[in-house]
Amino acid sequence: MCDAHRRFFLLGGAAGLTLALAGCKTSGQPGQLAARTPNPKAETLSAAERAAASPRYMTLYGAVSDKFPINALKPGVVPEAFWRTEVDYASSEQPGTIIVDPRAHYLYFVMGGGRAMRYGVGVGKQGFSWNGEATIKSKQEWPDWYPPMEMIERDPSIKERVGTLQSGIGVPGGLSNPLGARAMYLWQGNKDTLFRIHGTLEPWTIGKNVSSGCIRMVNQDVIDLYNRVATGTTVKVI
Repeated sequence: MCDAHRRFFLLGGAAGLTLALAGCKTSGQPGQLAARTPNPKAETLSAAERAAASPRYMTLYGAVSDKFPINALKPGVVPEAFWRTEVDYASSEQPGTIIVDPRAHYLYFVMGGGRAMRYGVGVGKQGFSWNGEATIKSKQEWPDWYPPMEMIERDPSIKERVGTLQSGIGVPGGLSNPLGARAMYLWQGNKDTLFRIHGTLEPWTIGKNVSSGCIRMVNQDVIDLYNRVATGTTVKVI
């Protein structure tokens, strides 16, 4: 769910292939932050919905007790094809490597022994996709979001959402933050690509081309991945 600094950045490609992009944001008109605040009543499952949901679904996407409470996902929001699942995955990559297949909208965490944990993801829309290799340099729980000043200038309504934080003007981590419950920051050498693997306020966008380069995941899934990876993890987008 990321329009990372409004630039087109091909990791491993020719340096300097850049295009003015935006910062991590919810989907909407280019350069605009979709003003969406979670509605607990709309997102909390009714007794009938809990009864209709499969036990596996509730195990994967039930409510999570965290720094901020994460509600269960309503059944059907994320198609079953994109549910988190362990799969056969023949790969020569070292266990712990992350492989992203944007066309299939899958992220694979290589487990070794011909197996991987597979997650459904939302990826870059046309003109903002990228491929190559990066490294997770840092990880954050309930990260703050710092929209670029150029984005705030284009969309003054963002000023209503931001405030002065420790590292600048931004939105504090929480249930209305576009980065969701977790973020993993992708670097290439000593350069921040400004792309992230992160949670989302918009779980219905999983399996779609919606971002400007970042890799978005359902909050339950990004927490699971976050707990598996370490800083220094290699991420390959194919």
